[in-house]
Amino acid sequence: MTVLDENQTAVLLEAARHTRLGIVVLLAVATGLRRGEILALRWQDVDLDRGVAHVRRSLEQLRGGLNFKQPKTAKSRRTVALPSVAVEGLKHHRLEQKKERLAIGPAYQDQDLICARVHGTPMDPSEVTAGFARLIAGLDLPKIRLHDLRHGHATHLLAQGIHPKVVSERLGHSTIGITLDTYSHVMPGMQEEAAQKLDSALRAAIDRRSGGA
Repeated sequence: MTVLDENQTAVLLEAARHTRLGIVVLLAVATGLRRGEILALRWQDVDLDRGVAHVRRSLEQLRGGLNFKQPKTAKSRRTVALPSVAVEGLKHHRLEQKKERLAIGPAYQDQDLICARVHGTPMDPSEVTAGFARLIAGLDLPKIRLHDLRHGHATHLLAQGIHPKVVSERLGHSTIGITLDTYSHVMPGMQEEAAQKLDSALRAAIDRRSGGA
Protein backbone atom coordinates (compact mmCIF):
# COMPACT_ATOMS: atom_id res chain seq x y z
CA MET A 1 0.00 0.00 0.00
CA THR A 2 1.07 3.59 -0.60
CA VAL A 3 0.51 6.21 2.07
CA LEU A 4 1.24 9.92 2.24
CA ASP A 5 3.54 11.36 4.88
CA GLU A 6 2.36 14.22 7.09
CA ASN A 7 3.60 16.98 4.77
CA GLN A 8 2.02 15.35 1.73
CA THR A 9 -1.21 14.90 3.66
CA ALA A 10 -1.23 18.63 4.47
CA VAL A 11 -0.87 19.42 0.76
CA LEU A 12 -3.81 17.13 -0.04
CA LEU A 13 -6.02 18.63 2.67
CA GLU A 14 -5.32 22.16 1.44
CA ALA A 15 -6.10 21.21 -2.17
CA ALA A 16 -9.34 19.48 -1.19
CA ARG A 17 -10.50 22.14 1.26
CA HIS A 18 -12.47 24.24 -1.23
CA THR A 19 -13.96 21.31 -3.14
CA ARG A 20 -17.01 19.14 -2.51
CA LEU A 21 -14.65 16.40 -1.37
CA GLY A 22 -12.97 18.51 1.29
CA ILE A 23 -14.89 17.16 4.28
CA VAL A 24 -14.68 13.58 2.95
CA VAL A 25 -10.90 13.78 2.67
CA LEU A 26 -10.57 15.41 6.09
CA LEU A 27 -12.65 12.71 7.77
CA ALA A 28 -10.77 9.93 5.99
CA VAL A 29 -7.43 11.36 7.14
CA ALA A 30 -8.54 12.17 10.69
CA THR A 31 -10.63 9.09 11.53
CA GLY A 32 -9.64 6.21 9.26
CA LEU A 33 -13.31 5.50 8.54
CA ARG A 34 -14.28 3.56 5.44
CA ARG A 35 -15.73 5.45 2.48
CA GLY A 36 -19.26 4.15 3.10
CA GLU A 37 -19.05 5.03 6.79
CA ILE A 38 -18.00 8.60 6.04
CA LEU A 39 -20.74 9.11 3.46
CA ALA A 40 -23.38 7.77 5.88
CA LEU A 41 -22.43 10.04 8.79
CA ARG A 42 -25.16 12.38 9.98
CA TRP A 43 -24.84 15.42 12.19
CA GLN A 44 -26.68 13.49 14.88
CA ASP A 45 -23.82 10.96 14.78
CA VAL A 46 -21.18 13.47 15.87
CA ASP A 47 -20.76 15.28 19.17
CA LEU A 48 -18.51 18.22 18.45
CA ASP A 49 -18.44 19.32 22.08
CA ARG A 50 -17.04 15.95 23.16
CA GLY A 51 -15.10 15.49 19.93
CA VAL A 52 -16.44 12.06 18.94
CA ALA A 53 -18.12 10.43 15.95
CA HIS A 54 -20.45 7.45 16.30
CA VAL A 55 -20.30 4.98 13.40
CA ARG A 56 -23.82 3.58 13.19
CA ARG A 57 -24.32 2.81 9.51
CA SER A 58 -22.70 2.71 6.09
CA LEU A 59 -23.69 3.75 2.58
CA GLU A 60 -23.48 1.10 -0.12
CA GLN A 61 -23.99 1.30 -3.86
CA LEU A 62 -26.37 -1.28 -5.32
CA ARG A 63 -27.52 -1.82 -8.88
CA GLY A 64 -30.82 -0.19 -8.02
CA GLY A 65 -29.30 2.81 -6.26
CA LEU A 66 -27.87 3.79 -2.89
CA ASN A 67 -28.70 2.09 0.39
CA PHE A 68 -27.90 2.78 4.02
CA LYS A 69 -27.09 -0.38 5.97
CA GLN A 70 -26.03 -1.40 9.44
CA PRO A 71 -22.30 -1.90 10.09
CA LYS A 72 -21.16 -5.34 8.95
CA THR A 73 -19.77 -6.40 12.33
CA ALA A 74 -20.24 -5.44 15.98
CA LYS A 75 -16.75 -3.94 16.01
CA SER A 76 -17.65 -1.76 13.00
CA ARG A 77 -20.31 -0.07 15.14
CA ARG A 78 -18.01 2.12 17.19
CA THR A 79 -17.18 5.54 18.60
CA VAL A 80 -14.11 7.32 17.24
CA ALA A 81 -12.42 10.26 18.93
CA LEU A 82 -11.96 13.24 16.62
CA PRO A 83 -8.74 15.28 16.54
CA SER A 84 -9.28 19.01 16.94
CA VAL A 85 -8.50 19.65 13.28
CA ALA A 86 -11.50 17.48 12.36
CA VAL A 87 -13.76 19.18 14.91
CA GLU A 88 -12.81 22.60 13.54
CA GLY A 89 -13.31 21.41 9.98
CA LEU A 90 -16.73 19.99 10.79
CA LYS A 91 -17.85 23.21 12.47
CA HIS A 92 -16.82 25.24 9.44
CA HIS A 93 -18.47 22.74 7.09
CA ARG A 94 -21.72 22.89 9.06
CA LEU A 95 -21.87 26.66 8.69
CA GLU A 96 -21.22 26.46 4.95
CA GLN A 97 -23.83 23.74 4.59
CA LYS A 98 -26.42 25.87 6.39
CA LYS A 99 -25.73 28.76 4.00
CA GLU A 100 -26.14 26.40 1.06
CA ARG A 101 -29.41 25.04 2.42
CA LEU A 102 -30.81 28.55 2.90
CA ALA A 103 -29.79 29.53 -0.63
CA ILE A 104 -31.52 26.50 -2.16
CA GLY A 105 -34.65 26.82 -0.05
CA PRO A 106 -37.53 24.31 -0.21
CA ALA A 107 -35.75 22.23 -2.88
CA TYR A 108 -33.17 21.17 -0.30
CA GLN A 109 -33.70 17.57 0.86
CA ASP A 110 -32.45 17.59 4.43
CA GLN A 111 -31.28 14.08 5.35
CA ASP A 112 -28.97 15.36 8.13
CA LEU A 113 -25.97 14.14 6.11
CA ILE A 114 -22.55 15.64 6.77
CA CYS A 115 -21.28 14.70 3.30
CA ALA A 116 -24.04 15.52 0.86
CA ARG A 117 -24.75 16.75 -2.64
CA VAL A 118 -25.76 20.37 -3.18
CA HIS A 119 -29.44 19.51 -2.61
CA GLY A 120 -28.79 17.44 0.52
CA THR A 121 -28.98 13.97 -1.00
CA PRO A 122 -26.29 11.29 -0.44
CA MET A 123 -23.06 11.46 -2.40
CA ASP A 124 -22.55 8.60 -4.86
CA PRO A 125 -19.63 6.45 -3.57
CA SER A 126 -18.28 5.73 -7.05
CA GLU A 127 -18.40 9.43 -7.96
CA VAL A 128 -16.54 10.26 -4.75
CA THR A 129 -13.82 7.75 -5.63
CA ALA A 130 -13.57 9.10 -9.18
CA GLY A 131 -13.49 12.68 -7.91
CA PHE A 132 -10.67 11.86 -5.53
CA ALA A 133 -8.71 10.26 -8.37
CA ARG A 134 -9.05 13.48 -10.38
CA LEU A 135 -8.01 15.55 -7.38
CA ILE A 136 -4.88 13.51 -6.67
CA ALA A 137 -3.97 13.41 -10.36
CA GLY A 138 -3.65 17.20 -10.36
CA LEU A 139 -1.23 17.26 -7.46
CA ASP A 140 2.46 16.51 -7.23
CA LEU A 141 1.81 13.61 -4.87
CA PRO A 142 1.90 9.81 -5.07
CA LYS A 143 -1.18 8.60 -6.95
CA ILE A 144 -3.00 7.03 -4.04
CA ARG A 145 -6.61 5.84 -3.78
CA LEU A 146 -9.17 7.31 -1.40
CA HIS A 147 -9.00 4.07 0.61
CA ASP A 148 -5.28 4.62 1.10
CA LEU A 149 -6.10 7.53 3.42
CA ARG A 150 -7.50 4.91 5.82
CA HIS A 151 -4.22 3.01 5.55
CA GLY A 152 -2.31 6.23 6.11
CA HIS A 153 -4.32 6.97 9.25
CA ALA A 154 -3.42 3.60 10.73
CA THR A 155 0.20 3.73 9.61
CA HIS A 156 0.82 7.15 11.13
CA LEU A 157 -0.75 6.16 14.46
CA LEU A 158 1.27 2.96 14.72
CA ALA A 159 4.47 4.75 13.76
CA GLN A 160 3.81 7.25 16.57
CA GLY A 161 3.62 4.41 19.07
CA ILE A 162 -0.16 4.20 19.48
CA HIS A 163 -1.12 0.73 20.73
CA PRO A 164 -2.34 -1.55 17.91
CA LYS A 165 -5.51 -2.32 19.89
CA VAL A 166 -6.47 1.36 19.84
CA VAL A 167 -5.76 1.55 16.11
CA SER A 168 -7.80 -1.62 15.55
CA GLU A 169 -10.75 -0.11 17.44
CA ARG A 170 -10.60 3.11 15.40
CA LEU A 171 -10.58 1.15 12.14
CA GLY A 172 -13.41 -1.13 13.23
CA HIS A 173 -11.45 -4.33 12.58
CA SER A 174 -13.10 -7.45 13.96
CA THR A 175 -9.83 -8.57 15.57
CA ILE A 176 -6.51 -6.97 16.44
CA GLY A 177 -4.88 -9.72 14.34
CA ILE A 178 -6.27 -8.14 11.17
CA THR A 179 -4.66 -4.84 12.12
CA LEU A 180 -1.31 -6.44 12.90
CA ASP A 181 -1.33 -8.49 9.68
CA THR A 182 -2.35 -5.52 7.52
CA TYR A 183 0.19 -3.11 8.96
CA SER A 184 3.09 -5.44 9.66
CA HIS A 185 5.26 -3.13 7.51
CA VAL A 186 5.17 -0.61 10.35
CA MET A 187 6.17 -3.14 13.00
CA PRO A 188 9.92 -3.54 12.36
CA GLY A 189 10.62 0.05 13.39
CA MET A 190 8.38 -0.37 16.42
CA GLN A 191 10.24 -3.54 17.40
CA GLU A 192 13.56 -1.69 17.27
CA GLU A 193 12.17 1.18 19.32
CA ALA A 194 10.79 -1.27 21.90
CA ALA A 195 14.17 -2.99 22.15
CA GLN A 196 15.94 0.34 22.62
CA LYS A 197 13.54 1.41 25.36
CA LEU A 198 13.90 -1.92 27.12
CA ASP A 199 17.68 -1.67 26.82
CA SER A 200 17.68 1.81 28.36
CA ALA A 201 15.49 0.69 31.24
CA LEU A 202 17.59 -2.39 31.97
CA ARG A 203 20.88 -0.50 31.76
CA ALA A 204 19.55 2.16 34.12
CA ALA A 205 18.49 -0.54 36.60
CA ILE A 206 21.85 -2.30 36.31
CA ASP A 207 23.73 0.97 36.81
CA ARG A 208 21.69 1.71 39.93
CA ARG A 209 22.46 -1.73 41.33
CA SER A 210 26.15 -1.35 40.51
CA GLY A 211 26.32 2.05 42.09
CA GLY A 212 24.72 0.79 45.29
CA ALA A 213 26.96 -2.29 45.59
